[in-house]
Amino acid sequence: MEQLSFKVAQVEGPLDLILQLISKHKLNIYDIEITKLLEQYLAYMEEVQSQELEIASEFLEMASRLVYIKSVSLLPKHEELEEQLKKELTGQLIEYTLCRQVAQLLKNKYVGDDVFFRPMQKVEQDTFYTRRHKPKILLEAYLSAVGKRRLPEEVKKSFEPMMAKRVVSVSSRIVVIMKILYKQRQAPFLSLFEQSSDRSDIVATFLAVLELMKNKRIMLDDDGKTVRLL
Repeated sequence: MEQLSFKVAQVEGPLDLILQLISKHKLNIYDIEITKLLEQYLAYMEEVQSQELEIASEFLEMASRLVYIKSVSLLPKHEELEEQLKKELTGQLIEYTLCRQVAQLLKNKYVGDDVFFRPMQKVEQDTFYTRRHKPKILLEAYLSAVGKRRLPEEVKKSFEPMMAKRVVSVSSRIVVIMKILYKQRQAPFLSLFEQSSDRSDIVATFLAVLELMKNKRIMLDDDGKTVRLL
């Protein structure tokens, strides 16, 4: 088998590869010798694999197509099918050749982006809106549009009591409860709420007890009066 001399990067697709093989081995594009073409095609794929390059699926699809055409040619009384398959391949090759010729023609006529450009256009001043506003009014309009409008003082004062309330986390109450039980091993359930100063403290403590029971770190007696460390 004749050694291939072209590089992988020079092949743009399976049809391009077949055209190169036809040109290299002087095959007749209108009466392709499938056996010889298939040998050269598979040799190319072996060369690609030897260079540890990935073979595109379109090349594999064309290889299976050539193998199918060769298989049909070996079967008796299948001359018409073989001829039809070869004509389809020849038609694709001719169409691909014409597309390449047109692309090359357009490429030769291309002169670059720097040759054609739009001249500078004179922009007329828009005098439709002529009113003038103070910067403060413009700022208020902008903040209102983006959702950051300044709240009136009376609205701010109504939110201050809610914002000033102390937030007690459940995790902080878990730490307090575990410290108590590590020392005493058990404690009255209600004693866990003795240091609670407000509703947030009470709710956080109760949720902390539930979380510890869920994780099986503490247990509550059946009478609900004593908490024990597990």
